[in-house]
Amino acid sequence: MTPPNTSMSVNGLGVHFGGVRAVDGVDLTVEGGQVLGLIGPNGAGKTTLINAITGFQRCSVGSVLDADRDVTRWKPERLARAGIARTFQGVRTFRGLSVLENVQMGGIAVGLRKRAARRRAEDLLERLGLDALADEPAGDLSQGDERLVGISRAVAMRPRFLLLDEPVAGLNKSEADRVAALVDWIRKELGCGVLVVEHNVGFIMGLCDRVHVMSSGKTVMEGLPAAVREDPKVISAYLGGTTPATAGTV
Repeated sequence: MTPPNTSMSVNGLGVHFGGVRAVDGVDLTVEGGQVLGLIGPNGAGKTTLINAITGFQRCSVGSVLDADRDVTRWKPERLARAGIARTFQGVRTFRGLSVLENVQMGGIAVGLRKRAARRRAEDLLERLGLDALADEPAGDLSQGDERLVGISRAVAMRPRFLLLDEPVAGLNKSEADRVAALVDWIRKELGCGVLVVEHNVGFIMGLCDRVHVMSSGKTVMEGLPAAVREDPKVISAYLGGTTPATAGTV
């Protein structure tokens, strides 16, 4: 599928808590059909930035544009209906519902009737090779499968932009590889722009078209994965000035 000719941009975005600037003048753009990684040490402001973009945190300054439309002050529900969806750090499936019912909730959240949402969920699970789990209670899933279901529920909202907050936290390499394959499918088959926040830098470097680095609320740099991995500013942000020879551990 050809990616849509669209983008979501963040311009001079700031989130201030009293004298603390959790996010301080960040600019970034997520293009349709591409994956942008967002990395940085703990406390860099990554999750606060995602919260601000998706309406869960009020911006102090700056703007969020969906193409040319200013969506800075929109509520999360309105953003979701407009095609900007997200997941959260903690897996938030409805553990008492089946996998199919969980994914169905994504369609219902953006206004589909129950039957149409169920058809969308069934089709999506089949396309993703998760249909064997359809009747399983979400509470009985492995952590990796539960993470896939949470992302699939967001995909059922048919987003144009999907923001993933630490999608492979706590997963082993095999589970993380399955998540990477799902994200790659989302951007290629749906033309969806994806912003991924993750501490697993190996996952980011292998998946993303570009990588944006934050530290102390500010942008350190943005560039191609190989350039980011070797940049002294990035190494310093993570390792306090450790020499570039250790860049592979960043």
